[in-house]
Amino acid sequence: MGRWFSCVWLLSVLACLPVQAADHARHFPLLAHNDLMLFAPGAPLGQAAGEQAVIVGTVVQPAVRVESIAGSAVQPGAAAQPGDRTGNPPLVQFPVAPAAAIRLVLLLPTRSPALRPAAEAVLKGFTEAAERDKDARINVSVIDTGDDADDVLGAYQAAEAQADIIVGPLTRSGVAVITQRAKVNKPTLALAHVEPGGDGEIRLPAKMLAIGLSLEEEARQLAQQAFEQGIGGRAYIVASGAAWQRRAANAFAAQWRQLRQTSDNINIASSGQWLDIKGLQALKRRLEGEEPALIFVALDAQQAGQVREATGGQVPMVGTSQLNPLPAGDWPDASRRPELDGVQLVDMPWVLQADHPAVMAYRSGPASSRRSVDLERLLALGIDAWRVARELAAGKSSFDIDGVTGRLRIDVNADQARFQRIASPGVYRDGVVVGAERP
Repeated sequence: MGRWFSCVWLLSVLACLPVQAADHARHFPLLAHNDLMLFAPGAPLGQAAGEQAVIVGTVVQPAVRVESIAGSAVQPGAAAQPGDRTGNPPLVQFPVAPAAAIRLVLLLPTRSPALRPAAEAVLKGFTEAAERDKDARINVSVIDTGDDADDVLGAYQAAEAQADIIVGPLTRSGVAVITQRAKVNKPTLALAHVEPGGDGEIRLPAKMLAIGLSLEEEARQLAQQAFEQGIGGRAYIVASGAAWQRRAANAFAAQWRQLRQTSDNINIASSGQWLDIKGLQALKRRLEGEEPALIFVALDAQQAGQVREATGGQVPMVGTSQLNPLPAGDWPDASRRPELDGVQLVDMPWVLQADHPAVMAYRSGPASSRRSVDLERLLALGIDAWRVARELAAGKSSFDIDGVTGRLRIDVNADQARFQRIASPGVYRDGVVVGAERP
């Protein structure tokens, strides 16, 4: 283990999973909001906060043992409770690991009614990938938390006391509280990121690496991709009032500016998924007076369709994975959006490329059994979280993975640990999103 710890000393964290109140629209962008948005009617509720810890053993045959620690129990009269601001960890009993095994702990909010389906999707991807790869060196445990920041902090401290590697937490707020109030002494793979310049200028600990999904990073990739395709000049950046849209718009603008190009931010008010008709008309009139080189839409598919119908298709349009509301192969005719034909985007191979080698290797079950596209993305995150953790546990400190969430590049040898996810290009054709050749 000494060699492994020396390799992962510099781990640092970036990941993306945003949250707000549930929206009863047809498409629910889990990854698009401030922490992690979720709407799952009828989903089973998690364990209530304060219930005693119960070890529920689940064996992943033949080599990877997964133990679930449901809740963070505290003995009667003990000073520390889950969420205790003294910083004392809750008393959690870990299962006995085989001799010389690397103890990997997953920290997931399965006791949160709102976040439980998201947490279970990540857990499903992680454990199914572990079962497929069957690595006898690694013993996996799961600590179930709620969504309260102090609960997450206490669970993290309990995990750090006995784990060799920690995977989690799942939300931005969880990453923030651990970064600000915990001593991060063990390699930690966060599943959410804190964007530079936001969240109170949080500096990430040296032993944390974020491996999550960032719409901001997608926006930067799209700006770079457009520039490399020979598109240059003024870009219109169209967004509405949602926080995730503002973040994506700002990220695109910053990258476009870094490429020495100019841009105009165009904010159109919205009511639900419908953009203000006067704002759309104003945009159309503006396009009649000047034609930009590019339109970046920090919008979902329905809103982007409204922009395209108002402005026509003469100007190239690009957008993030939020333009893709359905996994590949799951497009009924009623969901087709021919108005978006030609619009370019980026997304992960898991929902974009059914014939991708890693997708075929880790996919189980037919396409018809899949869940919503956002839960599919979280399941894919769980798969790649396992694959990154496994490589680090093997002592690797600089490596690439052709992952189900994208091309992953990890380097913990540099002065500052680096993680990069390069999403796959997609395009609308005949009203559906299909994979496109890399530029």
